[in-house]
Amino acid sequence: MELSFYIDEATSEDVALIKKLAHEIWPPTFGDILSAEQIAYMLQMMYDETALLKQMQVFRHRFFIAHEAGRKVGFMSLEHHVHHQPKTKIHKIYLLPDTQGKGFGKKMIDYAAQQALANGDQFLFLNVNKYNPAIKFYEKTGFNISGEEVIPIGNGFVMDDFIFEKELQKIPSEKG
Repeated sequence: MELSFYIDEATSEDVALIKKLAHEIWPPTFGDILSAEQIAYMLQMMYDETALLKQMQVFRHRFFIAHEAGRKVGFMSLEHHVHHQPKTKIHKIYLLPDTQGKGFGKKMIDYAAQQALANGDQFLFLNVNKYNPAIKFYEKTGFNISGEEVIPIGNGFVMDDFIFEKELQKIPSEKG
């Protein structure tokens, strides 16, 4: 039996859910590459309700919730026309650890690409920690390293990232 997976757009009503998911996903995802102190700091900085609402309402990031078999399993946020260019940035893309490796991440990337194209953008890009094992996933889904940056985030912490970019093609209809 095939499990149902779908993505829908989040609203301000979903900030508590996004925060909960982030707190479940981040420690196992980043525990081997960031200190517990940095994880706690970043969760507070980026995922408390006020920060999430600001991202949605002030910065106009669009949040999406991933569902699998009736369970909310992940989230993503996008920003279109970054720096007034035809580029959509994936600010966040996360799945619960027990749902990784099932093809849902690729479905989320494909959904992000559809959203970007629908909004007139021709590229997707995102930052990925230089030591994140997900680098292989992004390369496999067509992203290439276009740069790198070290971003000070406060409290003596930095984000040491590669910038990955992917040129989008119109998604062809299903082949029959």
